[in-house]
Amino acid sequence: VQLVESGGGLAQPGGSLTLSCAVSGFTFSSYAMSWARQAPGKGLEWVSGVTSDGSRTYYAESVKGRFTATRDNAKNTLYLHLNSLKPEDTALYYCARVRNYKISYSEYDYRGQGTQVTVSS
Repeated sequence: VQLVESGGGLAQPGGSLTLSCAVSGFTFSSYAMSWARQAPGKGLEWVSGVTSDGSRTYYAESVKGRFTATRDNAKNTLYLHLNSLKPEDTALYYCARVRNYKISYSEYDYRGQGTQVTVSS
């Protein structure tokens, strides 16, 4: 199983970025997926979840209305579109395979290495 994030970088407050997560080694379309982040000196924070078919998405209150999670099952890729970025969005962003979507979108059995997002003027 591999999950490889990309697309991070430096953005100005109010700016946008799109993160991608390319997955391999399992049947992507059979699993719910999540995005999580870890800011410097803080714990891992769940950000967003997507059902296996992409029909439903869920968001943390801190990003609701600003971030959008999508997936392309034909390309085995998960996306996170980040808009209206704030300095407090600065973190290492991970994509993760959800262990059991019926229990929680914030428990994972596989996670990528992460991509850094820095929001600063």
